[in-house]
Amino acid sequence: MSEFNTNVTTQSGEGQEISSVEMKTFYDTELIRNAEPLLVHDRFGQKRSIPKNGGKTIEFRKLNPFPKASSPLTEGVTPDGKKLDWSKHSATVKQYGDYVTVSDVLDLTAVDNNILEATVILGDQAGRTLDTVTREVINAGTNVQYAAGEISARHEITRDYTMTVAAVKKAVNTLKKGLAKKINGSYIAIIHPNVAYDLMNDSEWQSVKEYNPQDWYEGEIGRIFGCRFIESSEAKVFRSESLTTDGRLLMVGEEVDKDANTISVDGGFSQPEAESLVGKYLSIGPGYYTVVAADASSGILTVDDIPSGAELYAGMEILSGNGGCGGIPVYSTLFIGADAYGVTEVEGGGLKTIIKQLGSAGSGDPLDQRATVGWKALKTAAILSQPFMVRVETASSLED
Repeated sequence: MSEFNTNVTTQSGEGQEISSVEMKTFYDTELIRNAEPLLVHDRFGQKRSIPKNGGKTIEFRKLNPFPKASSPLTEGVTPDGKKLDWSKHSATVKQYGDYVTVSDVLDLTAVDNNILEATVILGDQAGRTLDTVTREVINAGTNVQYAAGEISARHEITRDYTMTVAAVKKAVNTLKKGLAKKINGSYIAIIHPNVAYDLMNDSEWQSVKEYNPQDWYEGEIGRIFGCRFIESSEAKVFRSESLTTDGRLLMVGEEVDKDANTISVDGGFSQPEAESLVGKYLSIGPGYYTVVAADASSGILTVDDIPSGAELYAGMEILSGNGGCGGIPVYSTLFIGADAYGVTEVEGGGLKTIIKQLGSAGSGDPLDQRATVGWKALKTAAILSQPFMVRVETASSLED
């Protein structure tokens, strides 16, 4: 048998084309199969289908609880009753996607195998991309706890403030006080492996094999205090990103004018760097400042406010203020109750495969040299109830 016969989906018979209905369904299924396991942050949200012919806005709905019926009934009198009270949260979907080009060198590799392999890796990319969209939305919630509550801000987190059972208990207690319902009998926590490392060393930790849940979640590693933990390397990490294009560390220069709120930078910065610095939250010594202007020609930063007693001197490091104390990474562990947030469905139009066969571009590909396979998706997420989700920020004892 000729090796070229392996390329059956490029034949012209009915049902044999790569873009036929049967093959399209197969590749769509393959893409979603590879994407879904990576959608960790989607799993525990309220799902909504993409609106068809309904614009770019999707509406999430949450039924609000009734107050207690504390007034006694009057004999023979029917009370007024209640109407269902729905909270509506709208969000705008955005489109994401990517593709790869497959060459026509069929004597080396069958086109169909290339497309299948491309679909697998694109599914991985799609899953991580869409998971990040949801992750960023739900990590912007206002219900936040720093370690076990001993401190009140992210920049106060040092290496000593790791995840503990005390922090878990406080987060779970917050969910209970907020009347958050459990998901399949438990609250859920999405945790980074570096944070899980610290928690798993506690004597109260139960590994999955110790309680052997029948409704086991992919990535589930254990539980503590009625909360089941799902491990994901995609859990949010707040980092002190580089402030320069080449990673050079910025340092305070010789000129600091507290009255004018200006700070010179040793060695200055470029114009593109100046533009990116505006609006940044900076850690300089013990203080935190927001850049309101940056002049590349003079190497001067203007910040929102420099207190008269602030200690600022030449040689002091200027760091991004997004991380913890001294710029260490800060890890988010999300503790989630039912209906805390909403997400768009992956199936039914949320995620789809697009395949273009060799020659499908017409005059744009006059020698039939290129086929493409790609994906695109409409995606959004929205927090529906702040009390139903707690973000616990901690350090890790492991070096990042």
